[in-house]
Parts: sequence; C-alpha cells; structure tokens
Amino acid sequence: MLALRVDKRGLAVKDIDLPERNDEALVRVTLSGICNTDLEIARGYAGFKGTIGHEFVGIVEAAPENSLVGQRVVGEINAGCGECELCRGSDPRHCPKRTVLGIVGRDGAHAEFLKLPVANLLPVPDNIADEHAVFAEPLAAAFGIMERAAVTKDKRVAVIGDGKLGLLCAQAVALTGAEVLLIGKHAEKLRIAARRGIETATVKQAVKRKNEFDVVVEASGSAAAFSMALDLLRARGVLVLKSTFEGTTEINAARLVVDEISVVGSRCGRFPPAIALLRSGAIDVDSLISEEHPLSKGVLAMERAGKKGILKVFLRP
Repeated sequence: MLALRVDKRGLAVKDIDLPERNDEALVRVTLSGICNTDLEIARGYAGFKGTIGHEFVGIVEAAPENSLVGQRVVGEINAGCGECELCRGSDPRHCPKRTVLGIVGRDGAHAEFLKLPVANLLPVPDNIADEHAVFAEPLAAAFGIMERAAVTKDKRVAVIGDGKLGLLCAQAVALTGAEVLLIGKHAEKLRIAARRGIETATVKQAVKRKNEFDVVVEASGSAAAFSMALDLLRARGVLVLKSTFEGTTEINAARLVVDEISVVGSRCGRFPPAIALLRSGAIDVDSLISEEHPLSKGVLAMERAGKKGILKVFLRP
C-alpha cells in the first residue's frame, strides 16, 4: 500500500506492507486531512518516524467483530494499554503506555490502510459527508477546551490564531454563549468566523485590548503569541495552550505569578460531541477546506498545506 512517511531522509510517499492487524481493526482510509501537527512532525516534532496523519474517515475492512466490517468510521487517535487506571476509566488519552496515531509509536492515516483498536472506532452517521467527517478529530480537540477551562456565557474569551484549529476553537467556544474574539492576520480567514457572528480583530487591533479577557486560547502555532495572550488576560485569567510545534517557548514566569494566571494545556478532546456537532451542522467546516490531492502526491500536498492562506488540505488514497 502507499503511505506518506517521515524518516531520517525526510518526507516521501512509499509502498509498504499492509499493517499487521493482530487483534485490531483494519480500516481502508477513504480521506485524510493534513494538519499543522503533521507539518511540525515533518520538521522534527516528537521525533516520530513512520506514516504520519491522524485525521481520517474510512471503511472497516476487517475486525475481531464481523458486525463492524463495512462500517464507515472515524477513530480516536490515542490507543491505550487497556489496563491502567485511565484506560479502565475509558480515557486513554494520557495512558503512560499509549501509542498515538501518526504521532507516537503507531503508523498513521496518510495511507491506504491503518489499524486501530476496535474501541477507538466510532461510526459516522449517514448525513455526514466524508469531507466533514475528517474534521472529527480537530473539532474534538477544539471542543476539548471546555474540559480544561470553565467557559460559560458570562465569560469573555479570546482565541489567537485564524488557522484551521483557531477557527474551529472560536466556533466551538461560541456555542457556549460566551463572548468570543478571534484574533488573526488574514482578513479572508477572519471573515469565516465573522460569518458565524463571531467578533474578529487583527493582531494590531487586539494589542490594544489589554487585561480584557477571562480566558485566552493560544491556537496560532506561534511562540510569540504566548506574550500576547498574557497581555490580553485579566488577573486570575486562564491561558489555554493548544499549539504543538517543534521548538521552545520563552515564558515570563513572573507575570504568571503576579497576575495569578492559570496555564492549562489542551490536546485531544472526545469524539462523540464533535460528531454530534458535525451531524447538526452547528460548525462551518466547508469554509475551512482548501484543496484535495491524491495520496501519491502527498509530498506536494504537505508543501501546499504549509503555504500562506491555505487551510485544510485533503489526501485521497
């Protein structure tokens, strides 16, 4: 099968063996989505080597339970050990022995086939198109903000970053009834949020709004946004970090102490709320789709995904 892989020589589409299924399900990928994490992994983030990609929709080709065969599915990306306290509590996202699809110890979704435990698979309702189903993972990550920070309708929330993740975060947070400001650099991207009734501002406009927000979500993928987020926050505000990237971020710890700022990370969310949002049409994902390329052109697709102004790029095996 074809797979888009990272190794010591760089990024390439290669012909490799199908995954050995063992006691997991074999899924034929029908569509996958390139995200910023894929771009960062290609630059060295997480030290991962293998098939990249973790946003996908596909058809179950084989599974320990025959009833699953033929089902259209998406998949939770964290595969736990099944034995620790977290896994027994049905939350393997932080299992110390977990593998993560296309990120840690497990080949990913930019391939013709992938494998995942049956417990990780969720059926896709018929009224959700493949092009929308691919957004289940990043939308779950966006909605996961509400697991990490108390966002209610009386809160003021700023989201920094008008890329794919920032646009999803702004839309997800707005559903709580909170006042949301999306901050970005690209007028055409900010207009996507504005069409959903979300207030927007350029970075230049936003720097004047110091100490105004209860919660700031950093989803820009830029280390420099950390300092801006602290400027925007009120004393005892909450900074939610969504970005993952290769490199380090300088932190002014004194500001955290003096203003008693809480800093929380937010990585993966739960899929059922995301699927429900996609089914209801509550989130605009169509405006986030830029291009589609065949998997055989995966390297070109990655290059395109990193270009200014480009949002979601799909790969179709």
